[in-house]
Amino acid sequence: MYQVQNTAALARGHRSLLRGRGVGARVSRTVLLLGVVSLLTDISSEMVATVLPLYLLYTVGLSPLLYGIVDGVYQAGAALVRIAGGFVGDRWRRHKEVAVVGYGLSAFCKPALIAVGSAWAGLLGVIFLDRAGKGIRTAPRDAMISLSTPKEQLGAAFGVHRALDTTGAMLGPLVAFALLLWTSTSFDSVFFVSFCFALVGLAVLVLFVQNPPVPAPAVEAAPVRKENRLRLLAERRFLALGLAGTLLGVATMSDGFVYIGLQRKLDFEPGMFPLLFVASASVYMLLAVPMGWIADRVGRTKVFLLGYTLLLPVYGCLLLSDLDLGGVALCVVLLGAFYAATDGVLAAMASALLPPEVRGTGLATLVTATSVGRLVASVLFGALWTAFGYQTAVVAFAGVLLLALATAAPILSTLRRAAHA
Repeated sequence: MYQVQNTAALARGHRSLLRGRGVGARVSRTVLLLGVVSLLTDISSEMVATVLPLYLLYTVGLSPLLYGIVDGVYQAGAALVRIAGGFVGDRWRRHKEVAVVGYGLSAFCKPALIAVGSAWAGLLGVIFLDRAGKGIRTAPRDAMISLSTPKEQLGAAFGVHRALDTTGAMLGPLVAFALLLWTSTSFDSVFFVSFCFALVGLAVLVLFVQNPPVPAPAVEAAPVRKENRLRLLAERRFLALGLAGTLLGVATMSDGFVYIGLQRKLDFEPGMFPLLFVASASVYMLLAVPMGWIADRVGRTKVFLLGYTLLLPVYGCLLLSDLDLGGVALCVVLLGAFYAATDGVLAAMASALLPPEVRGTGLATLVTATSVGRLVASVLFGALWTAFGYQTAVVAFAGVLLLALATAAPILSTLRRAAHA
């Protein structure tokens, strides 16, 4: 109860901050409650995510290629499930119930990690189910946010939600760090406490969040038939957004690979590893609302492309032979700014293009496309690292990112005629 009260107070603090900056948008109760749910769930999931590279590479003993496969599954193992979750939520207008299934599945995968131990097949299966839970819940949750928010305030609403979400992403690594110090690097304790946080988040969703009403179509508009849903999703600007997001996803190194590179450069204690996640999540938390507000006013496409451009100096830092603490700090700041400028902004861009009756399905389709890109990126980076070394893999990804930006920019220019794109 104490944790729920604290997170609710934090949500009120974000709302006060939003009004104090003159944004002019008061986010809805549904957005704030979903932010609290995401905060608690992200504490849980990031506790696991921050120790997973160490656990798999140094305790289980996976090669970089095998770790890349696991990381790819972690990034995108639930791709097809996302589409199903979004479609079911749209079809029966029960976004909350679908989200509950997803949050619950992920929660109960945490103790399963303890049960399977270091068995390779069992770990891969549990990680897939955990990500499937995330896939099921993401689109219905984002649909509830967008259906509770006026179109002109979508960037701010998603920014507030992502700020709360990222607060959890900042606190989770801190809890993991404390547990590793207290228990002398006991990963099982991290998995168990992670499960407890996930249960509290699930309780908030079940007890306090309500399904937002889906706006009725105009009198003169014909109802959307089942066979016409794919036609709506095939709208030219939406396809352009999905293609650009996928191309850029393929050029994105996962956080685990970035942080492993930084740890190798400075050779610090593995127990300090979660603090890298804390630092980048803190930057993301601070910038999520301002980035959403700026995107609503100067153009979401511009902010989105700027975010991916910030990855280029991150890759550059990883190639330095004499990287110091200042360079590491620059990397984590840029990585946090990258997420603030792309994550919620991409959802806002898609929401502005999709009709309410297919909002969940559309958002799920978009996240699926970008997640498949991340899956390819993780496997490709692991393969390049195994075959040619870490430095060569980073150089290759820097080149792929430049090519992806050059390709995505003209593709996304087709969105500028859409409102606030």
